Amino acid sequence: MSDCVSIVIVSHSAEVAKGAADMVREMVGDEVRVAHCGGNPEGGLGTNVPAIIEAIRSVYGPQGVALLIDLGGAETNSEMAIEMLPAEMQDRIVICNAPIVEGAVMAATEAAGGSSLAEVRATAEEFLS
Repeated sequence: MSDCVSIVIVSHSAEVAKGAADMVREMVGDEVRVAHCGGNPEGGLGTNVPAIIEAIRSVYGPQGVALLIDLGGAETNSEMAIEMLPAEMQDRIVICNAPIVEGAVMAATEAAGGSSLAEVRATAEEFLS
């Protein structure tokens, strides 16, 4: 696995998060580290900060991590998770304002090419233009 930007997918649904991660792996391969989390601790819909922190930590590397999220609550919890990580990690984590599936696939494709965290984020966010 190369040293490139990693991807974390955060969804209110564990199945959506896993499905999006599976699509990234199928389309991009193992070149990019991908983690996902979704659902609340009881197995229902929602997101939870400890799971987001765990997902980030599981793929974090020197090039950083791009988070793809599905709804507002996922963004709020992702922001809280980032704030709870060490300061030196926080600067290397971004939340992409992009569609979760298309954004994750395009971000991973860009990351696999060795692009910077800013370039990966910009590529993911192109879908909003």
